[in-house]
Amino acid sequence: MPDIMLENPSRAMRLGVAGPVGTGKSSLIGLLCRELGTQLDLGVITNDIYTDEDARMLRAAGVLDADRIRAVETGACPHTAIRDDITANATAVEDLESDYPGMELVLIESGGDNLTATFSPALVDAQIFVLDVAGGGDVVRKGGPGIARADMLIVNKTDLAPFVGVDAHLMRREGEVARDGQPVIALSRNDPASVQSLTDWVLTTLAAYRAGDHQAIDPGPMAPHSHADGTTHEHASAGAHSH
Repeated sequence: MPDIMLENPSRAMRLGVAGPVGTGKSSLIGLLCRELGTQLDLGVITNDIYTDEDARMLRAAGVLDADRIRAVETGACPHTAIRDDITANATAVEDLESDYPGMELVLIESGGDNLTATFSPALVDAQIFVLDVAGGGDVVRKGGPGIARADMLIVNKTDLAPFVGVDAHLMRREGEVARDGQPVIALSRNDPASVQSLTDWVLTTLAAYRAGDHQAIDPGPMAPHSHADGTTHEHASAGAHSH
């Protein structure tokens, strides 16, 4: 297990978790809370459009003290609150850190969105993009800034691959090609080795953040896209943000 440095930075590291609807973002956050909750001082921020469903699910699962799990209701497409106007999320994180001084890691879950949704580096220090085998083996080849340039790509629910006709190992390899060798983890919560790989990566990234060696990189602006009301828009790059 990677060593965690003892220095206390000015604030907790903020780790974003994004990906399409149903890929297992909430379950992944619950998994990290269970695996790391005895080692790190954790908090969670969830994003939903009109509800606090994800936050209530995590509280009911007992992965953390209920008050350490806060919900943001975006009132619009989830990416708007993680990229365009991060005020609500930034305020929620700051309030959580104020209530729990010494917090080391805040996990921020995007509401389920599309393949182009990414976090602003002004909000998170590192980000995970989550796909799952049930979305189809070809989804990783469809690209997008999250798949190509997030700090970590997770190919999730690999234990379901035989039941949906997907080669999870091929999906992981194609993810590595799409990311030019940047890290990809084929994850199942029932596979201890893959869970260990994920927790090791989080701890290593946290150690780099604490040492001042980690830089938050913008995966790139979202592609132009349409909404249900027929409007089409695009998002400017948020730029790189370092600590």
